[in-house]
Amino acid sequence: MKILIDMNLSPIWVNFLLENNIYALHWSETGKVNAPDSEIFDYARKNDFVIFTNDLDFGTILAISQQKKPSVIQVRT
Repeated sequence: MKILIDMNLSPIWVNFLLENNIYALHWSETGKVNAPDSEIFDYARKNDFVIFTNDLDFGTILAISQQKKPSVIQVRT
């Protein structure tokens, strides 16, 4: 499993996931910090990442697009 961590979550998550044998990448390591959600979504889909976010928009994008991936893990704090 590969996890792409959205900008609205701390990069600290990368270390936590890597320490638990889950490959993780924070969006700031690969894309523009002000990239639209659609760009992050497309990157995750094309590169087989699961999106880890605090943002409700990714679930909406997934539902509207009727695509099967990327999966979205949504944490609400």
